[in-house]
Amino acid sequence: MNLKRFGAPAVIAMTAALALSSCAANEGGSAAGDTGSESTLSGNLVGAGASSQDAAQQAWIAAFQTANPDVTIDYDPSGSGAGRDTFLEGASDFAGSDRAFNDEELAAGGFAKCAPDTGIVELPVYISPIAVIFNLEGIDTLNLDPATIAGIFAGQITNWNDPAIAATNEDVELPDLAITPVHRSDDSGTTENFTDYLVAAAGDVWTYEADGVWPFEGGEAAQGTSGVVDAVTNGTGTIGYADASRAGDLGTVAVKVGDEFVEYSPEAAAAVVDASPLAEGRDAGDLAIEVDHATQEAGVYPVVLVSYLIGCQEYAEDGNVEIVKSYFSYVASAEGQDAAAEAAGSAPISDSLREQITAAIDSIK
Repeated sequence: MNLKRFGAPAVIAMTAALALSSCAANEGGSAAGDTGSESTLSGNLVGAGASSQDAAQQAWIAAFQTANPDVTIDYDPSGSGAGRDTFLEGASDFAGSDRAFNDEELAAGGFAKCAPDTGIVELPVYISPIAVIFNLEGIDTLNLDPATIAGIFAGQITNWNDPAIAATNEDVELPDLAITPVHRSDDSGTTENFTDYLVAAAGDVWTYEADGVWPFEGGEAAQGTSGVVDAVTNGTGTIGYADASRAGDLGTVAVKVGDEFVEYSPEAAAAVVDASPLAEGRDAGDLAIEVDHATQEAGVYPVVLVSYLIGCQEYAEDGNVEIVKSYFSYVASAEGQDAAAEAAGSAPISDSLREQITAAIDSIK
């Protein structure tokens, strides 16, 4: 899939292209509005992974290719697990993933594109709330606490007029209707982030481990973000979870945090990330974040995904190294983050996080 227009109007691509900062030029790339220099980059860059990034990737790719006309970038939104596998096997130059590689995977190594005995960079460039979406006629929003959300997806709460749902929605006329939970059928970073939230916030109800693969049979399974959204949209009494940029006109859940119910927003999601620490014991360029899904901080939305661009610290061959660095730099730039926010409703990264990401990109060779 190369530069398909998905949910992002052409003006986003052109605006972002004109705003491409000198970070691209520093790597031989060119800002579209810079008449003093032309891009020296050429080649084809292949990425694959998180479907949650799809709309943002299309905006990023459009702007970058406009500024660097001899570069093509192909991104396959095959899902986080598939993207990590593709990168591990050397079939892509970079991966998009809604979770970082874990310690066991890093210890096993075997990254085919990377030089022997070198690590990887994992850059948290896409921050987005995960919306709990539902389809109930005449109802646009519901207030749910973590235990009730966990009970619904665990199959313990099976009807929309259940007392647990009614207790937090006194002014809503709930139907006597069976609940159909929808989950991802593929190995998904969105699923891992969602189940991590369930473990952290309602571990007494959700007794499964956090995992990218749905832990049990039941409900309805659908491939990718678009599959879940389609299944919820086309069903009756359905409920699922998806990157909030894809919620559309579906009903959404305000999640209980502390004593209040918080609706999703980029700002509320970003607040959780900024308050969460980096994972310990990682290489300097591996910026995996340990998101605090159990936070009780006022005004934050804890059901959030942090999605990464993943590349080699040192590539085994020169090949596309400069394109990788230039593209990653644009994505992390203020202009790139603004393009993603407009196309996908994501939360731009903070300046302090950008500094760390820039240092990691500079270390790529």
